Amino acid sequence: MSPDAPVATATAAPAFVAAIGPYLPRTHIAYFSMEIALEPRMHTYAGGLGVLAGDTARAAADLELPMVFVTLMSRQGYLRQSFDAQGNQFESADPWVPEAFVHPLRAKVAVLIECREVWVRPWLYRLHGRLGQPVPVLLLDTDLPENSPEDRAITSELYGGDASYRLRQEIVLGIAGVRVLHALGFEITTYHLNEGHAALLGLELLRRYPLPADTVGAGELGFDAGPVRRSCVFTTHTPVDAGHDRFAYDLYERLLPGYVDSGQVRLLAGPDALNLTRLALNLAGFVNGVAVRHAEVTTRLFPGYDVRAVTNGVYLPDWVHPAFATLFHRCSNCWVHDPETLARFDQLPDGDVWQAHAQARGDLVAFVADRTGVALDTQLPIIGFARRMTAYKRPMLLFTDTLRLRAIHAKAPFQVVMAGKAHPHDEAGKQLVRQLHALSRELAPQIRLVFLPDYDLAAARALVAGCDLWLNTPLPPLEASGTSGMKAAANGVLNLSVLDGWWVEGCIDGVTGWSLGEEHDDGAASRKLYDCLEQVVLPLYHRNRAGWIGMMKQSVSKLASYFNAHRMMRRYAAEAYLQHRGSAIRTATDQPAGRSPPPVRAA
Repeated sequence: MSPDAPVATATAAPAFVAAIGPYLPRTHIAYFSMEIALEPRMHTYAGGLGVLAGDTARAAADLELPMVFVTLMSRQGYLRQSFDAQGNQFESADPWVPEAFVHPLRAKVAVLIECREVWVRPWLYRLHGRLGQPVPVLLLDTDLPENSPEDRAITSELYGGDASYRLRQEIVLGIAGVRVLHALGFEITTYHLNEGHAALLGLELLRRYPLPADTVGAGELGFDAGPVRRSCVFTTHTPVDAGHDRFAYDLYERLLPGYVDSGQVRLLAGPDALNLTRLALNLAGFVNGVAVRHAEVTTRLFPGYDVRAVTNGVYLPDWVHPAFATLFHRCSNCWVHDPETLARFDQLPDGDVWQAHAQARGDLVAFVADRTGVALDTQLPIIGFARRMTAYKRPMLLFTDTLRLRAIHAKAPFQVVMAGKAHPHDEAGKQLVRQLHALSRELAPQIRLVFLPDYDLAAARALVAGCDLWLNTPLPPLEASGTSGMKAAANGVLNLSVLDGWWVEGCIDGVTGWSLGEEHDDGAASRKLYDCLEQVVLPLYHRNRAGWIGMMKQSVSKLASYFNAHRMMRRYAAEAYLQHRGSAIRTATDQPAGRSPPPVRAA
């Protein structure tokens, strides 16, 4: 592939200038993410990674950080989940209408995939926080008449298809994403990779710094990686092996022939397979995990790299129930911009806090009734559990011993609401969904167990605000962060969680919630869970309401004041972004000596 792929620049039409022009002078940080949750009706996200990216963008807007966000269009969404009477999960496309939300820009770039020009067009979404100016989000789209039917579908289905389809998507995100930014006129100095999906952008940048031929020996990298490392930030999100994308080198060579020699890529991405996480680690000057524990785990997985910790946070204005937002305003009139002022929340009257929670719980009860037809009891505590349905999340841990669970319920009744999607290729995850539906029938009518279908932003907002106890039971140390628990804590919902991810930092046992320790054995972990529910959690709820409300207030004042997206983005700005200022990657018109700028075509 020629390094000078065709680029179609934006025309100077007034509509284009009005759309993108205001962002150009003040934007020099580009954040790449395969998925970003922008609005509930825009199905451009699959789960926690995308929801975090959306929270990141909103906090960046509030803080007026000079950022642009890049993602894929994903016209058919991730998946729409439905069940039959036995709880078998069925997946269907979850399309949305781009024209209702985003504006097409008059710029196109091409990448060569299997020696074919694949044209990519960006669409613009203006994302607003609660303060400050909006930030631009560019959604990359290959559904263009210039492309073949196969290539038009590349940006159709989020995380769909086989390895070839996934690598094509990551070519568009990483390689075409960089070219789109240049074609639009952005002068980017810092590229932030949210997970390894965009790691190929490092190769695109690397090709701007070839070493002279006489300095390259056998097996050496033929590029100067220093400028690239000074311009790249990489956030890794998973200690789970399956979460790190790997591709066979013969597939890489077939899709990107002549792009960067695979022998040189092996030096950066691993000898056996194109490991995008390792590629990103080798081409980023700042690498971080998403919690202190996760950074430690990542260092063990990838020894030799300096992996720092920037613990995740959530965008509170989007996740706090309106009744709690009203209380927050009583604590501080600047809590949206300075969430640390919520440390004063524990001074509010108990009655006001409980009344706000009752409103949030009533909304959850109504939501569950609307989606499932099940009527929850407004007087009984609600245990919430919502995660991707996969084995290491251990959603069945609560139901290991149903006889004991029934006995606990007889003394201190409760109800359970669960939700989550299994990946279409995760048969073990689908089996978990079937088992939970069977348990719902088995435990009825004594214990209400409700499984919400098609878990989405609306369901998440209702559940994290309206339940009483947030349960999290992953197999440690496989929890990278766990932002759903942060959202619950911001609403005064108490966490009962395995000591992993963010909870290592947030748990003060008996004050902000409770720890289930770090048990790997399911039997021992379930016994500890039952003991905690029977002896501590449920008796406190039923017999000591003042004590429960006191912990709710501590949850907000100690956790929401810290585990928020504004704190997270201030840390990224100070620790990751500032070090890259002045070290911009050269643009298309600032080529190394002896190279010509890429050819330009009109849009």
